[in-house]
Amino acid sequence: MKPLLLASLLAAASSLPLAAPVSYTVDSSHTYAAYEINHMGFSNQSGTFTKVAGKVVLDAAAHSGAVDVTIDTNSLQTFWPARDKHLKSEAFFNVAKFPTMSYKADKLVFVGDKLSRVDGNLTLLGVTKPVSLTVTNFHGGKDMAGKDAYGANAVAQIKRSDFGMMTYLPAIADDVTLHLTIEAQAQ
Repeated sequence: MKPLLLASLLAAASSLPLAAPVSYTVDSSHTYAAYEINHMGFSNQSGTFTKVAGKVVLDAAAHSGAVDVTIDTNSLQTFWPARDKHLKSEAFFNVAKFPTMSYKADKLVFVGDKLSRVDGNLTLLGVTKPVSLTVTNFHGGKDMAGKDAYGANAVAQIKRSDFGMMTYLPAIADDVTLHLTIEAQAQ
């Protein structure tokens, strides 16, 4: 009787639906990357990259997934054209030689059902370094079009000198705060 009961339980368990990874496409209209940096001790200045593309793979049940985003460095805006031009030059982002930067991660850390950290690699100016993003907001559900979607806000600290960006150190700080705001819909 016990073997029959065990076989029945195993058969029932194997018929339960298993969660699977779902691929999401980054929604460019609701996604951007930004930075903050101290300028000579006077103020924290910021810039925004308005063109971000990529994919997120998420298995919510297994608390795993991957992130692969590409940021168009020429989309940088600081809302002062002369500064934008200078930041896009060889002295800083060198957009002619490095038209993109990227963030790729395959380690997502959850606390309960909430994504709390993403561990990956940032490539900037041709240099790749590990960067952990602290997730400050994470939400899944249906978007306005009724599609399955997820969104998150994340922040990280880097040293720009680690990536070879040395212009005006230390007057313009080495420490940079990165922000990523992302929304993505299921494919």
